[in-house]
Amino acid sequence: MKGSGEIDLLLINPGNRNKAYQSLGDDLAAIEPPVWSGLIAQFIRNHGFSVDIIDANADTLSIEETVIAIQNRKPLLTAIVAYGHNPSASTQVMPAAGAICSALKEDSPEFKTILLGGHVAALPERTLAEENATFVAGGEGSYTLLDLLKVLKSNSRQYGNVRGLWYRDDGKIKSTPPAPLVTSLDEEMPGIAWDLLPMDKYRAHNWHCFETLVRQPYAAIYTTLGCPFHCQFCCIQAPFRDGEAVSGYKPGVSSYRLWKPESVISQIDILVNKYNVRNIKITDEIFALRPKHVIEICDLIISRNYDLNIWAYARVDTLTEVLLEKMKRAGIHWLALGIESASARVRDDTHKGYRQDRILQSVNLIKNIDVNIVGNYIFGLPEDDSDSMQETLDLALEINAEWANFYCAMAYPGSRLYEQALQEGWKLPDNWGAYSQYAEDTLPLPTRYLSAGDVLRFRDNAFQLYFNSASYLEMIRKKFGQETINHIKAMSSKSIKRKYAGS
Repeated sequence: MKGSGEIDLLLINPGNRNKAYQSLGDDLAAIEPPVWSGLIAQFIRNHGFSVDIIDANADTLSIEETVIAIQNRKPLLTAIVAYGHNPSASTQVMPAAGAICSALKEDSPEFKTILLGGHVAALPERTLAEENATFVAGGEGSYTLLDLLKVLKSNSRQYGNVRGLWYRDDGKIKSTPPAPLVTSLDEEMPGIAWDLLPMDKYRAHNWHCFETLVRQPYAAIYTTLGCPFHCQFCCIQAPFRDGEAVSGYKPGVSSYRLWKPESVISQIDILVNKYNVRNIKITDEIFALRPKHVIEICDLIISRNYDLNIWAYARVDTLTEVLLEKMKRAGIHWLALGIESASARVRDDTHKGYRQDRILQSVNLIKNIDVNIVGNYIFGLPEDDSDSMQETLDLALEINAEWANFYCAMAYPGSRLYEQALQEGWKLPDNWGAYSQYAEDTLPLPTRYLSAGDVLRFRDNAFQLYFNSASYLEMIRKKFGQETINHIKAMSSKSIKRKYAGS
């Protein structure tokens, strides 16, 4: 939080790290910069309004401390931004976001608040009905905030002129037509307002820094927004869907927007030269998708001779040797692969389509270039049974990636899987915080053959088996050394409580 005095817009990144991650939140979980808060701040500043950000998560502010900070700033509008460090994390942010709204309304009812984010955009009417916010944004939020600030600055109540807004009028919930997406990213949203963020507080994922275990400074950036694929368990398009039709996208076509490589490198220049950042996450749902875009960004990094440690997402069917070599030279030392399941039957049921033989082909290609792999796996997709989950675990052990994320399938609001769960009557978590993968009361989906508890127990056992396997630890010792082995052993010795797994 920077500056003092009255401002037009105050953006809040809610804090809930210890609730979402239990004991892992203290020193293991990453502390991500609020990328969406930073992007929106830059967008609003470019339109002439004053903006500030409170990162309650990074500054470990309590709800009460966050409310006091808001009151001290006297904003015209307070926006609580429920975007997480990945699309699915938006839902688990909601308890903290809602608590801030309630506490502020009770203590200072004259303050106007608006909730926005992926979860909010997926369930705007329900969010306004459940939470003590003055307004809710039904899309990605940028133009909604801009329109609303103009109305508030004019001292009018013409909320019907605000695109993408949900609000109350005489006790009734009303909404306006959707707001468009920001399509001119390089001009209107050219980067993140780093100067408004506590840059010394952010911390990389532990595995991202296995080579040195030095996790700060750290930052995350986007080079694209959205995803052209339609995996049923993914909710990334939730904040974009309403704006897609207004912005001219055809029905059924998911938006996918890109910053020019020159805009991307300008952000990296700031991070390296002003904040001494070496560890960077490229937050794009799939960075390694359009080769020309990726290669041009990599060439700009290479030309500067930066010594970076970057990680990014890729699909197993979008990688080539040429692309991998270029990324490696640019400092992309980690690639996260959405393998999800070893079973083609399970994957096809969720529209995660790729040829079975591409998994090991891509893994071997990445290993030959000496890029580290993060294998992402999901247990408990609708067609999963005990045999298919074991098949996925066996594949993970065979790949023996430098890191593996084992997730339970969750029906996140905004995903097609959420819609299916409602139609099928599958039991969902009783509160939004239980959508966190590491919460005590996390409740994954049951499958057509297994209970939620079966899935959760399998996932937690898989984690311990993988990170304590002799072949994995020996590979890590050879590649990163004994200090990293000690770190992993300390990590796997931490216990978290599980209500539905009986542990």
